Amino acid sequence: MANVPADLHYTPDHEYVKATADAGVVIVGITDYAQDQLGDVVFVELPKAGATFGAHDVFGTIEAVKAVSELFCPLAGQVTEVNSRLDGEPGLVNSDPYGDGWMIKLKLANPGDTTGLLSAEAYAKQIG
Repeated sequence: MANVPADLHYTPDHEYVKATADAGVVIVGITDYAQDQLGDVVFVELPKAGATFGAHDVFGTIEAVKAVSELFCPLAGQVTEVNSRLDGEPGLVNSDPYGDGWMIKLKLANPGDTTGLLSAEAYAKQIG
């Protein structure tokens, strides 16, 4: 059974959104379910800080032994920080997707706008 923390929001594409101490900034990564489906992550391509994305825009790719998948930005905003540890340690996505395996920090274009994101309960139902 995949780990679906109750305090996060989710997308149908298996990204999560985690609030930070800064009300306008969120942490984005892929879910435990997604990393499990991908298998061993061997490479993560992420944008540079300062890049701007709309909701559902592709912000990077993740490569695993089984497949390469696109990463979709859950909300519109500007990247304020990228997890550079993933350059040398892409396996952090597998071992700690909600902690050290985070991908980007995003300053939201519309702070507090989580419309369209799934609750933990709704996401858990989606993945069965």
